[in-house]
Amino acid sequence: MSLNLEQYVSEFSAQNINGEHLLQLDGSKLKALGITSSQDRAIIKKKLKEMKASLEKARKAQEKMEKQREKLRKKEQEQLQRKSKKADKPSPEATEGTKEQ
Repeated sequence: MSLNLEQYVSEFSAQNINGEHLLQLDGSKLKALGITSSQDRAIIKKKLKEMKASLEKARKAQEKMEKQREKLRKKEQEQLQRKSKKADKPSPEATEGTKEQ
């Protein structure tokens, strides 16, 4: 509708074309849906290409964020392990005291 192609809404609805299906449409599938105007198909294909690019960009950003979170988690875990090891080691004064006894 934002592309001023409202005349195709009923056919898309009748064919249960949702967002996932929409992204898989190509020129021949659009033609089979009744979009006979090559100009209208070109408009839709252009918009689909933009949407796919936008989705890919968002997916890559999401992956980057997840990698950064994982890296941060690993770093925090390593720091906790180091602190734990330091706490388990007896202090130098305590070891000297046991040597003298």
